[in-house]
Amino acid sequence: MDLTLTIIIITSIASIAAFETPRLFERMLLSPYMVVHRKEWYRVITHGFVHADWTHLIINMLVFYSFGQALLLYFDYVTGNGALHFLVIYFGGMAFATITTIAKHRNNFAYRGVGASGAVSAVLFACIFFEPWRKLLFMAIVPVPGIIFALLYLAYCSYMSRKSNDNINHDAHLSGAIFGFLYPILIEPQLLYRFIEMIKNP
Repeated sequence: MDLTLTIIIITSIASIAAFETPRLFERMLLSPYMVVHRKEWYRVITHGFVHADWTHLIINMLVFYSFGQALLLYFDYVTGNGALHFLVIYFGGMAFATITTIAKHRNNFAYRGVGASGAVSAVLFACIFFEPWRKLLFMAIVPVPGIIFALLYLAYCSYMSRKSNDNINHDAHLSGAIFGFLYPILIEPQLLYRFIEMIKNP
């Protein structure tokens, strides 16, 4: 079984268990207050294995499945060790996505966050980096090239983060996306020139 399906199965089992067990849900969610003031750093990772509801879980896992296997192949081709870099980008994206949330809400005892959206955004944007002209569905409706999708997505997340009038952590989406886009360049700087050439010659 590949890593994508393994992560999906583990995340689904953990999320379903948390749906049925409020105490488990409470122990795994992201609480910036608990992270900073009680040093419960494990929440930076565990929050990505639980979700708010079935819709949240299904959407995250569907997007992850759609791009995860392709990303494994990209990393295998570039480094010969796709599994390692796949795990780093997934869990690194998950952790990196919490930085702004923890900084912003570190003294807010009531704040709670769950979901793998930061990690999934990292996977999605890494795929866009490797194949910027691949068509994606913006708002799940309008087909646009990946690089255009990326710009619209970043603009939307930035705007919604400032507006802050819903229960979605747009900061996590934004941070995860940035991590996913930059990670391939960090492991192989020459990939930046490849990306630029692909943008110039679609």
